Amino acid sequence: MTSPGSPAAAVDLRQWHGDAEEEEEEEIDHLDRLPDSVLLVVFNRIGDVKALGRCCVVCRRFHDLVPLVDSVLVRVDCVISDDPSPSPAGGAGADRSRGVFSHLARIVIGGIVKPLQALGHILAPSAAVASNRRSSPSSLSSSPSSSRSSEISHHSPAEVLKNFKEIRRLRIELPAGELGVDDGVLLKWKAEFGSTLDNCVILGASSVLSSSSILPKSSSPNPNPSFQDPCGADDSGSMPDSFYTSGNLKLRVFWTISSLIAASARHYLLQPIIADHEALERLELTDVDGQGVLTMDRWQLQEFRAKPLSASGSSQRTLVPALSMWLWYAPYLELPGGMTLKGATLVAVRPSQEQGMEVASSEEFGGVIEFSDRCSISSAFEEPYRSAAGMLVKRRTYCLEMNSF
Repeated sequence: MTSPGSPAAAVDLRQWHGDAEEEEEEEIDHLDRLPDSVLLVVFNRIGDVKALGRCCVVCRRFHDLVPLVDSVLVRVDCVISDDPSPSPAGGAGADRSRGVFSHLARIVIGGIVKPLQALGHILAPSAAVASNRRSSPSSLSSSPSSSRSSEISHHSPAEVLKNFKEIRRLRIELPAGELGVDDGVLLKWKAEFGSTLDNCVILGASSVLSSSSILPKSSSPNPNPSFQDPCGADDSGSMPDSFYTSGNLKLRVFWTISSLIAASARHYLLQPIIADHEALERLELTDVDGQGVLTMDRWQLQEFRAKPLSASGSSQRTLVPALSMWLWYAPYLELPGGMTLKGATLVAVRPSQEQGMEVASSEEFGGVIEFSDRCSISSAFEEPYRSAAGMLVKRRTYCLEMNSF
């Protein structure tokens, strides 16, 4: 038996104290030691609204902090049609495009199943699932069973974001681009809006091909094609006669109009979100396919609030003003990395100047494209399409006009 004063007893006592301290440390939640400001940095890095919804149900502290984040990403799962009659299965791309335009007002966020269904009640307790009741049965056909469908609640982005009062940067991703283009066709656009369209850049090509299988090697190739100066001078590439006679020009005009309709439909949908979030400084509405991007900065958001938008008749989109357009075209455009764009076309769009003024008198995007304008247009897209825009904008410029629609 160990005597109380022996060295062995002292060792046992220290060991007992050590075990007790370890048990106390295990009971302490070290996350509680982090200040709110650090947790908000973490939540802002998470961004995704569904992941933030999961954080909300962890504890009361997270529940109180999540609505204070200033950077949010909303991924839209599906678009539910208000039209009960389904479109024909074999419809053309143009029909698909028109159908999506007319139904874009019913963007919803789905897939929040139990127990994460609580997200809608935590962040927007007043938002019911009325949109789910209004939807057609076919709109939830992705659910494996009726019981599964009953567990899924759909909320619009405006509803989900309702209780986020400090959002400064918001990004919304649609499940797909609105424009139904044929396989192999390239069509991308980027638009900036205030209360109406400020500018739009559209890049298209009838097909994307492998350079080695289409174009012979040039006798004097550019040793560094990826480093071509997009702000350089016009290379005076002329438009072939076939561009006018084979329907190519009509196709490019159709691409332009379709892209502008898609952009104006997206802009129209943003009204309730912008109205509810006065702290917004940056808003981006894009799609998973990378087909189109609509952006609004702080000044454009302020203009949107100060000057109500004009709707286009009975359609659910913003009225597109009268436009001046600048078009660049190349029958074949070889890009760094072995990609070739056939029928490559770049279109820059801005609202027309005041009536009675000639296009050439405009200081911005006038009859002659200025140095800074070339750089702005060519930087609208990410690589490799940034290089394509930079190469096209150096070619001969063709000016067009378009009425409001």
